[in-house]
Amino acid sequence: MSQSRPVVVVVGGGFAGFHALRRLEKTLPPEAAELVLVNPSDYLLYSPLLPDVSAGVVEPRHIAVSLRQQLRRTRVLLGSATSVDPQAKTVTVTTTEDGGAVDGEHVQHYDRLVLVPGSITRQFDIPGVAERAHGVKTLVEAQFLRDHLLRQLDRADALPEGPEHDAERRQRLTVVAVGAGYTGTEIVAQLQYWLGTIATRWARVRPADISWVLIDLAKSVLPELGPDLGAVAMDALHRRGIDVRLGVTVKEARDGETELTDGSTIPSRTLIWGAGVAASPLVGTLGLPLQKGRLVVDADLAVPGVDGVWAGGDAAAVPDLASPDWSPAGTTQDQPVTPPTAQHAQRQGTALGRNVAASLGVGRARPYKHRDLGLVADLGGRDAVAKPLGIKLRGPLAKIVARGYHLYALPSMNNRVRVGTDWLLASLLPAQSVEVSRISSDQALVSTAQQSQAHLQR
Repeated sequence: MSQSRPVVVVVGGGFAGFHALRRLEKTLPPEAAELVLVNPSDYLLYSPLLPDVSAGVVEPRHIAVSLRQQLRRTRVLLGSATSVDPQAKTVTVTTTEDGGAVDGEHVQHYDRLVLVPGSITRQFDIPGVAERAHGVKTLVEAQFLRDHLLRQLDRADALPEGPEHDAERRQRLTVVAVGAGYTGTEIVAQLQYWLGTIATRWARVRPADISWVLIDLAKSVLPELGPDLGAVAMDALHRRGIDVRLGVTVKEARDGETELTDGSTIPSRTLIWGAGVAASPLVGTLGLPLQKGRLVVDADLAVPGVDGVWAGGDAAAVPDLASPDWSPAGTTQDQPVTPPTAQHAQRQGTALGRNVAASLGVGRARPYKHRDLGLVADLGGRDAVAKPLGIKLRGPLAKIVARGYHLYALPSMNNRVRVGTDWLLASLLPAQSVEVSRISSDQALVSTAQQSQAHLQR
């Protein structure tokens, strides 16, 4: 390889980074640039299907798209970007051993830099949450949650009968989830459906013994889909016996119980945290303007005032030119920005690839503009809600649309076939109820599980 070729470094192998490199590989001839991807893992995680992994419907590796297999001209540098020097045009990459200990540091030069480090689960300074809450943003967390719930059923079933064990039984058979948005609602609905189908396999546990509590400060569930479909989802959750509490959140998480801001206390040994996302901490170390924690970018996704740097995805405040509230005369801080969804990240990645290629003399740069195609939510069983192109759907038809969209959005035919086969087998065969991964609780905490998948500050 010629060392005279300009080097394009992409930080982050999520939806935005993957599709940026895919576009660059298609647009640029091999001699035009050397492509380098910095990412902690060697796969793109199709995160919208993590609830299916937790519920045992889809195998974990089937939603992990191989970066090396799909990006044949890109050099994958496994590690976390810990700092960026725009003056020297370098990225510092830290690598770790299997146990998480730092084992090396590499300084990567760039001529063009694309910052798409993604996001992490938003946490708040609430006592006990960092030590006890588990998210659903990585494969480690999704697999842990599945096995943890099976373990709680095992322990509850093994308890001797008698009122002296009732308190522990309630703790083990109660699940508290924070966040009634897309992630929290889907994970609770799918896990409840799954455990409801397998609980009869235990001698002393019935499906009705398992309690589910979904809480959120918001006034409705799935606000992203609007009040009508939110009401449909709420009806489905209530029909299944899920206790939805709105207008409250966690005050403190303690061993065996969760205290809420309304003064009530819920006995539980399972706390799922899905209350929104925050931009990767990497963007906060750059000394560049931020908007609500996300890196400010122009409409063409270039970082203003910094030569050769672009950004997108969850870590960037991308102007939403398709929003009716956007105005050319508005100030940066007042302008609407695109929401942190996979749909926008994927399309921003394609736009990033196009605009970076244009900076190298191939093609023409254009501003990013995308009108939201709508969201889908799989609630387990025959329940689902969807709003494709503004059309409100519910039930089996919404389920078909949701799964069809996911198969379309998966960027690998291998993964599409595997996921489709998993869904088919799940519809024909009894649900599985075996614990196989044995991931420790500490490994699956938000603060540890997502650190291994994010570009964090040293």
